[in-house]
Amino acid sequence: MKYCGEYPESFNSLTHARDWCESFIAYYNHEHRHSGIGLHTSASVHYGTADLVREQRAAALAEAYARNPERFGRRPEPPPIPRQVWINEPKEKPEPAQQNA
Repeated sequence: MKYCGEYPESFNSLTHARDWCESFIAYYNHEHRHSGIGLHTSASVHYGTADLVREQRAAALAEAYARNPERFGRRPEPPPIPRQVWINEPKEKPEPAQQNA
């Protein structure tokens, strides 16, 4: 949040801080396209519309390719939607060593 270009130098009041955060969170969840989730919004993935959006993107890219294939080095496809995403992916725990009796 602090790395957003519009993050205020300071907030005038608690209400100002809450209003700014509420606006930022709405933008981040419903408008910002995240590279880690196939350029979808968090809300699209959460509410299950990402597959439909990806199909629509694929159709638009196929149409663009059909009209002007010379513009593309290869047939374009929208990025895949990962089935799991992590902020901090858990580390795999090593298998305990077998003990001989």
